[in-house]
Amino acid sequence: MESIKLYNGVEMPLLGYGVFLVSPNECERCVTDALEVGYRLIDTAQAYGNEEGVGAAWRKSGIKREDIFLTTKVWISNAGEEKAAKSIDESLRKLQTEYIDLLLIHQAYGDVFGSWRAMEKAYRDGKVRAIGVSNFQAGRFFDFAHYVDVKPMVNQLQCNTMIQQTGIEPILAETQTKIMAWGPLGGQGVDGIVKSELLAGIGAKYGKSAAQVGLRWLTQRGIVAIPKSSHKERMAQNFDIFDFSLTADEMAQIATMNQHDAGTVNFGDPQFVKYLIENYG
Repeated sequence: MESIKLYNGVEMPLLGYGVFLVSPNECERCVTDALEVGYRLIDTAQAYGNEEGVGAAWRKSGIKREDIFLTTKVWISNAGEEKAAKSIDESLRKLQTEYIDLLLIHQAYGDVFGSWRAMEKAYRDGKVRAIGVSNFQAGRFFDFAHYVDVKPMVNQLQCNTMIQQTGIEPILAETQTKIMAWGPLGGQGVDGIVKSELLAGIGAKYGKSAAQVGLRWLTQRGIVAIPKSSHKERMAQNFDIFDFSLTADEMAQIATMNQHDAGTVNFGDPQFVKYLIENYG
């Protein structure tokens, strides 16, 4: 497994398993399968309602805690210093761990600065090894990062071969913040990656699928990818991407696929914010 180093020295796997929309009842089984395949980074969130399943799966796996990288996120309803602090302790309990490897602010709404103060304290106290944000687009990230003591180590964004996030990269580079890609194989209004003729054509050279090429393209950019599947065979296929490397020309060809550089979700739309609060707040 290849990894990247966050600016505080923490090593983070470049490929992980995401459990977005994995039901609580299925989560333990899915994470168990993912760990058996070889995944060591597991990405969950308070809002997913399945942290307990992640905790149960890694605990029963027999894998040493230091060999697993657990990511979770503070939800909007837990925004603010006091509520965020309590939610961090609750996540630790549900994940059955004494520390979280990476803790993110899930959405850029509510008292994010209060949440961040709680996260900074958790980081200093050893409850968290690294902290970052999620879905902070360029302007919001720039504003936020310049008014906090500990700069975000990660920004988790919608990112794949058709949403390449090249515009925000120079801004993130100012604070040495790494991109973590949700939806690395599509979804949320993006189709065509796994059926891409360009990706399939490149993959044929290596005996790989279009999906595998898409994931390899991300990891070669130093972007952490967290594909999701409930099928163990597909998990294994997504994991099998580190025995080949794309050439500079192939990387450039794939770069021409970019269609929605900053993503398909309008995080500044009041109706979207209202939807999140009414359905998940």
